[in-house]
Amino acid sequence: MIKKLVNFELRFVQKLISFKLQYTKYSSYQGEISEAAENIINRDFHSEKPNERVLTDITEFSIPAGKVYLSPIVDCFDGMIPSWTVSTNPNADLVNSMLDDYHSKLKEDEKPIVHSDRGCHYRWPGWINRMNKYGYTRSMSKKGCSPDNSACEGFFGRMKNEMFYGRNFVGVTIETFVEIINDYIIWYNTKRIKASLGYLSPMEYRQSLGLI
Repeated sequence: MIKKLVNFELRFVQKLISFKLQYTKYSSYQGEISEAAENIINRDFHSEKPNERVLTDITEFSIPAGKVYLSPIVDCFDGMIPSWTVSTNPNADLVNSMLDDYHSKLKEDEKPIVHSDRGCHYRWPGWINRMNKYGYTRSMSKKGCSPDNSACEGFFGRMKNEMFYGRNFVGVTIETFVEIINDYIIWYNTKRIKASLGYLSPMEYRQSLGLI
């Protein structure tokens, strides 16, 4: 009887470990590979104008056809996603090309604070060199403190609730899923209303202020 109980408990623990490994959230943290930037944002996600304070991070989508990674810029002014990249590989090019694209859309005098977690992508030379070249200010969350970038995590949560969770992606190719992500973000920017913006979308809100 005792032996059977021990065997049952062992199988139960093994299942728990397997479940935890299966649902572990993607993390780009690889240790302290370079000097971290100061946490300038310090959980103050309010901005008086566009491209003043922006957030970034990487999130993973897993579908039967494979894994897809999204790297966006989230503007603290109104939640607009002015730039994003999607790839099947969470490598340096995913974030570097996103930053290059974002920079191409800014005015010469716009030099935002760019806040991220301590993921390796934001500690590698490619990212740091671009930040310096563009004159942007780096800001980083404290180690293992997700609330420091909660506004960006909030976007990921809303996005996945609205276009990912509860849907069946069996038979959907990677290429089609990338289109689904792109279409969602375009809709999010142009059509999805927010109470905090007077029930306008980010694009409509900026148009109402004469910003675009």
